[in-house]
Amino acid sequence: MIYTKDLSKTYNGTTVLNIEELSIPKGQSFGLVGNNGAGKTTYFSLLLDLIQPTTGSITSNGVVVSESEDWKPFTSSFIDESFLIGYLTPEEYFYFIGELRGQNKADVDTLTSKFEDFFNGEIIGKKKYLRDLSKGNQKKAGIVAALIGHPEVIILDEPFANLDPTTQIRLKQIIKDLAEKQGVTVLVSSHDLTHVTDVCERIVVLEKGNVIKDLETNPATLRELEAHFGSSAMASQEEE
Repeated sequence: MIYTKDLSKTYNGTTVLNIEELSIPKGQSFGLVGNNGAGKTTYFSLLLDLIQPTTGSITSNGVVVSESEDWKPFTSSFIDESFLIGYLTPEEYFYFIGELRGQNKADVDTLTSKFEDFFNGEIIGKKKYLRDLSKGNQKKAGIVAALIGHPEVIILDEPFANLDPTTQIRLKQIIKDLAEKQGVTVLVSSHDLTHVTDVCERIVVLEKGNVIKDLETNPATLRELEAHFGSSAMASQEEE
């Protein structure tokens, strides 16, 4: 579904991402973890053609992302609140995204009605602009908007941040259902190792732009990740 080959991104002579090869099959829940500056957001930005690669390419469902826009109809994402339109209400924003994705208001209403528990009565019908919502509620709106139009690929950058524990649990189930029941390829980045091991069947660790671990999630994965990042922290302290 998504194939990365000889991909790099360099800024002012510094390479921030360097992935020789990475394949993500259709319907996989894929996690990307790493410390700040590891290259997670850079990879997602390249996958969404928000920036151009220095070398190499990402191919999504046969489409080279940097050379064609044919990947857009089947790809959706929520990276941060900059993806929202602050002067719209959530409903207006959902309908706007629906129009872009060939969905009428009834289609959108049917979808959003399935997320009443996730919204927890704080999104729909409140007559608030998106810019006036809390960070957590903006994130809820952005994530659900990313589900409109039945995308085949969904990219979520730090989806659990700013969400309360109940909403985090509900989001985990949403992500699992997308991959397991609907065959959607879901890419998630997170600093929270527990959350990402709970929802992703495969986890890649980035360090200074390089893939250093590619793990199939099992009961020991969380301990392995904690040991890795724990040893990295110790090494950093020793260098200081």
